[in-house]
Amino acid sequence: MSAPATPGAGTLFVVATPIGHLGDLSPRAAEVLRTVDAVAAEDTRRTARLFAHLGVPAPSLLSLPAFDERGRIAAIVARLASGQSVALCTDAGTPGVSDPGVALVEAAWEAGARVVPVPGPSAALAALMASGLAADRFLFAGFLPRKGGGRAEALGWLAAVPATLVLYEAGNRTLETLVDLHAALGDRPAAVARELTKLHEEVLRGPLSGLPARLPDPVRGEVTIVVGGAPAPPAPAATEPLEVELGRRLAAGDPPTAVAREVARARGLRRADVYAALERLKRG
Repeated sequence: MSAPATPGAGTLFVVATPIGHLGDLSPRAAEVLRTVDAVAAEDTRRTARLFAHLGVPAPSLLSLPAFDERGRIAAIVARLASGQSVALCTDAGTPGVSDPGVALVEAAWEAGARVVPVPGPSAALAALMASGLAADRFLFAGFLPRKGGGRAEALGWLAAVPATLVLYEAGNRTLETLVDLHAALGDRPAAVARELTKLHEEVLRGPLSGLPARLPDPVRGEVTIVVGGAPAPPAPAATEPLEVELGRRLAAGDPPTAVAREVARARGLRRADVYAALERLKRG
């Protein structure tokens, strides 16, 4: 646990809450919510229902809506400075991930408070898990600009990213966004996850071109879109003749099998043909 920079300062717990199924609230998150002095909530009514699920009275609930986050930070930071513990919750999922919270966390650090993450549900990670697309490297892009030059610029930038893309979208704009992604990125593999962990959860996977026809119009609920990353650029053309490269690598002591495999891949040749060239070189 990180130590506070200022002795006597309190702790801000950044708490992920369920995106639908209340059973996804972790025991640790539940314990934090039961024991803090106050909760900073995007919507206090939504967070009050979470405490009703826990069967305990809610502590002091402090409103922290997205439209006035910075205007309400000072009162929360004052509580932290006085030594109180505060939990930060948004309506669903992980605070700060396309939700309010970043400004409060930054202010807590500046005030010398301890900041403790309590990880848990995230629509972005849940959709990525279910998509079957590469998850070793991905970019969370949040919501695209709705229209105009900003949207075109964002799509153009995303088209070159060599990693899986994860985006959020409102249901009523999902079909338009899928069409725009197809036009800007090409017909890549993709998945659309709708209403994750809720009663009407749906995950569809396929090429970008085919997904709009499989969705209702209008799409309802909260949507996460996952798209395959930009393909790797073609390998640069070899700058030396094949026999010269093979001879150089043999002289360096590289194993012939590895040389055949690597050279064939780099030059787009059949491995058997490269190995045959190696044998000719060795026979002299």
